[in-house]
Amino acid sequence: MKLELAKTLLIFFAIDFSNNRFSGKIPGVIGGLCLLRLLNLSHNILTGHIPSSLGNLVALESLDLSSNKLGGRIPSQMTNLTFLEVLNVSENNLAGPIPRGKQFDTFDNDSYRGNMGLCGLPLSKQCSNDERSKFPAPKFMEDEGSAIAFIWKLALMGYGCGVVLGLSTGYVVFTTGRPWWLWPFELNPTEDAPLLL
Repeated sequence: MKLELAKTLLIFFAIDFSNNRFSGKIPGVIGGLCLLRLLNLSHNILTGHIPSSLGNLVALESLDLSSNKLGGRIPSQMTNLTFLEVLNVSENNLAGPIPRGKQFDTFDNDSYRGNMGLCGLPLSKQCSNDERSKFPAPKFMEDEGSAIAFIWKLALMGYGCGVVLGLSTGYVVFTTGRPWWLWPFELNPTEDAPLLL
C-alpha cells in the first residue's frame, strides 16, 4: 500500500516512525515542524539525501536516521541544530565530509558507523580535496517557491489564530463584569464610579 504525505501538522514534539519499512525520500516539508524535539526514522528503507531543511528544526534534541539507505552528504545546515544531543546516521550510504562546528563537535564515531564514504573528524579517515569537491552540498531549499509560500501560510495562520484568540478573550472578559485586573484603577471602590481606562 502506497501512502503519500500530503500535509503535515505543525505542532508535533516527537515523531517516531522507526521499524516500519517505510520507503522513499524524506520529505523536505518536515523542516517546517519548528517545535519538533525528537525525530526517529530509523530502520526503514528510506532513500535519497538528508533534506537540508532539517537544519530548520532548531528545537530538535534527538535525530535518528540510522539503518536506512540514505546517500549523499550530511547537510551543513544541520550545524544550526544547537540543541541536538543525540545524532545517529549510522548504517546508511552517506559520503563526503562530516560537518564541523557547534553540536557536531560533540558526536562520536558511533553516530556515523557503517557509512564508508564519510570522512573527517571524529572518524579516523581524513578527507582529501577531491572528496570535498566530489560531493557538492545540497541546496538549502529544494523548491524555493513552495518554501516561501509555506512560510507565508504559517505566518497567516499564526496571525489569524492570534486575532481570534484576542477577540474571544476580550469578549469574555468584558461581558462577564469588571475584569479583576482593572480593580486597582477604580476612582471610588465603594460607589459605582466609572473606571479609568
